[in-house]
Amino acid sequence: MSEFHHVSVLLREAVDALNIRPDGIYLDGTLGGAGHSLEIARRLTTGRLIGVDRDPKALAAARERLAPVIDRVTLVHSNFAELDAILRELDIPAVDGMLFDLGVSSPQLDEAARGFSYMADAPLDMRMNPEDRLTAREIVNTWPQEELRRILYTYGEERYAPQIAATICRWREQSPIETTLQLVEAIRAGMPAKALREKQHPAKRSFQAIRIAVNDELTAVDRMMTAAIPRLNPGGRLAVITFHSLEDRIVKNAMAQAAKGCTCPPEFPVCVCGKKPTIRLISRKPILSGETELAENPRARSAKLRVAEKL
Repeated sequence: MSEFHHVSVLLREAVDALNIRPDGIYLDGTLGGAGHSLEIARRLTTGRLIGVDRDPKALAAARERLAPVIDRVTLVHSNFAELDAILRELDIPAVDGMLFDLGVSSPQLDEAARGFSYMADAPLDMRMNPEDRLTAREIVNTWPQEELRRILYTYGEERYAPQIAATICRWREQSPIETTLQLVEAIRAGMPAKALREKQHPAKRSFQAIRIAVNDELTAVDRMMTAAIPRLNPGGRLAVITFHSLEDRIVKNAMAQAAKGCTCPPEFPVCVCGKKPTIRLISRKPILSGETELAENPRARSAKLRVAEKL
């Protein structure tokens, strides 16, 4: 069995939210450890599950875990941002439900060689798909100081972004920053002493920011939300789990706009755009993990599940 093991967050809530029909077609756009996919496939009889992941290791592990239900599953190596192309290739015009868990899989974080972790030394990589060109090493060693500052502040919400970006640029002038722990030291050197005494690891926010930039994660979420709603059958459900405020904002705003329909300015007395709502929100507020799950999996603390249904 592959060592790719991931604890699925909001497992029951997310799968229940899809309102699965045994003969329906469903898509798990972030296959990961296949925890959600296995539960979806178990509820199917003549239906089909499409499992998508950009990480070949996740796909290989999922194939093993889904072995008992593999006759109901189609696995696809791709980025969920390519949702339209994936369904077009499979000749599927629309599906009955889609699930996207936007968290980074535990194996990606925990496998030192992937370069995601600030706790173990490894080459600076952070690619979810090893076939992608851009690596963390390239960003850290070649991107302009202002661009580094921007991603650290915007994607990592790092208040010391200017100082950290400046320090990284000074260090790389002496010699390239090649490993995760070299980057950690550069980040530490750019932060004031009081910040280093905080409970949270000083490199956590910066590593998150660089990972988001390497994998172009926010663009992918935006493209996915644009494509997903038109590709749902009437009554089909869209369920999205986010872990980061920027991702959640994209999902929340896209759902709110699709549920509202009209894009006319508020001061217009009547609608002239003619746009109608295409979904209804299943719950106004996101669904959060319960105390039992939080005790078993602390990584679930920041998870938010939003659900909508196609009209």
